[in-house]
Amino acid sequence: MNFSNQTVIITGSARGIGRTIAEAFASRGANVVISDVDEVACQKTAGELGANATGIKANVLSGDEIDQLFQKTLEKFGRVDIVVNNAGITRDTLLVRMDEKDWDLVLDINLKGSFLVTRAAAKIMMKQRAGRIINISSVVGLIGNAGQANYSASKAGLLGLTMSAAKELAPRGVTVNAVAPGYIATEMTEHLPEAAKEAFLKKVALKRPGTPADVAGAVLFFASELSAYITGQVLAVDGGLTIS
Repeated sequence: MNFSNQTVIITGSARGIGRTIAEAFASRGANVVISDVDEVACQKTAGELGANATGIKANVLSGDEIDQLFQKTLEKFGRVDIVVNNAGITRDTLLVRMDEKDWDLVLDINLKGSFLVTRAAAKIMMKQRAGRIINISSVVGLIGNAGQANYSASKAGLLGLTMSAAKELAPRGVTVNAVAPGYIATEMTEHLPEAAKEAFLKKVALKRPGTPADVAGAVLFFASELSAYITGQVLAVDGGLTIS
């Protein structure tokens, strides 16, 4: 998997799984655009990844900022080959206690943000007649999860967006696929109560949490020539959680 002379934009990549994905691309020769709402974190992460990485602040809720993100990327690297929609948030609580603003915020960032990024990417990739769009969904978008009605709905919607965009963009040589992580050991899951962690692991066939590198591997696959004849698909990186 050599991505030399290819340019990848990863949203929400200043930290966490997004950063691990960025590191994976950078180590394989890609030009990497770190995009996040945190300007300082953007520049810090890009600086740590080396000369072929750049940080561009962008809020996925702003169509104007997303358009500027792609324009700045074109000015610096000349093309956009791969886009990873990774930016996302959670606001977990039971459905009957969920505030309307928390529903809206999660749907806006996780789903509308991915739409805005995908729309901007599609305009460029259709002209190039080539490109890869990879959406980071979740297994809860496939099976749901108590206390995450907003998050589950946003990630299920992202799967619908993935399949629809795949059908629209395929004639122009652009593939669109989704990765659906399960229980991944991250800074976010580290703060879960021990009982919640144990409950997750009981459902995982491999009996261990996944790692950000496991997710990055699936993203690299969808971005590489190994998946050239695959589009509109969802790959669950969940250690067998959805088959248990």
